[in-house]
Amino acid sequence: MKSLKNKWFSLFIVCLSLLLVLAGCSSSSNGGSSSSESNKGEDVYSDGKPVTIVAPASPGSGWDLTARALVETFTKEELVDFPVPVANEAGAIGAVSLSQLVSASKGKSDKISVTSTALLSNHLRGLAENSYEDVTMIARLMTEYYTVVVPKDSKYQNLTELLNDVKADPKIAIGASGDDQLPFALLVDAVGGDASNINYISYEGGGEITNALLNGDLVAAVSGISEFSSQIQAGEFRALGVLSEERLGGVMQDVPTAIEQGVDVAFGNWRGIMGPPDMPEEAVKYWEDVLEKALQTETWKELAEKNQWEITFMKGDEFKTYLDETNEAVRVGLEKTGQLKK
Repeated sequence: MKSLKNKWFSLFIVCLSLLLVLAGCSSSSNGGSSSSESNKGEDVYSDGKPVTIVAPASPGSGWDLTARALVETFTKEELVDFPVPVANEAGAIGAVSLSQLVSASKGKSDKISVTSTALLSNHLRGLAENSYEDVTMIARLMTEYYTVVVPKDSKYQNLTELLNDVKADPKIAIGASGDDQLPFALLVDAVGGDASNINYISYEGGGEITNALLNGDLVAAVSGISEFSSQIQAGEFRALGVLSEERLGGVMQDVPTAIEQGVDVAFGNWRGIMGPPDMPEEAVKYWEDVLEKALQTETWKELAEKNQWEITFMKGDEFKTYLDETNEAVRVGLEKTGQLKK
């Protein structure tokens, strides 16, 4: 009898040991570190504190429109559980805001910023100390094409008329933010003009350029379509050409491309989101996921159609490769037009 009890006790111990081993395996595979990793992106913002999204220019600029479109999408589609206020930090074509992001927010997760081609061109032109390698590049959102506009009563009816006059008379006042000067320089270069001698009147954003055009301070201006779309639709501005490879729809459907007019230039401005240097990985992952979801919503698609934004989402290694290649292309363009810092 005693021997039988010992056998049953031994069998019980063996079964208990097996159950403990299986439970441990189950915990490791289903609930352990992998579960913790999957929640990290959410945990970094679980306190509900605001995360500021910076538009590095004045209201009405392309950066500002992008920031506010994102906040509208986050809110309507209920993608975030905390406030996302927009802060306008104008100055030196985004260089002031960039410097603040690098120096004052290193390692933090409570601020993200809209960025674009200017991040590359400003550094290459010697206008900014920092570039894309000094911050955390999170994602590319879209591409916006440039357009050249004039007031409704302008004598210019097409792009080549304007470019030929600029070629003959470099004193003609052209409105362009610093990061928008390269595409117009390429246009002038394409018709044989001196791209290094253009009379640019620089502004921080589309709102200021719009006022200058309406006041007669400028002959023409170049910027992203979204900054002029309302005035084009209202008939206050006439778009002479668009720098896309093919015609666009919406308010630009009747506007010929530069290529159609014999000027072989196509140029788009990418826009994206960056964070401070050494931004926590879980915060980067969080925004990669939220931004990718945002761009798939109906709210964003409607805003993109309204503003003529082409959704071109990228993140991770793909985005890094794109930045390296685009930086080199911008360097070549600036060198060709005499704008590269020696």
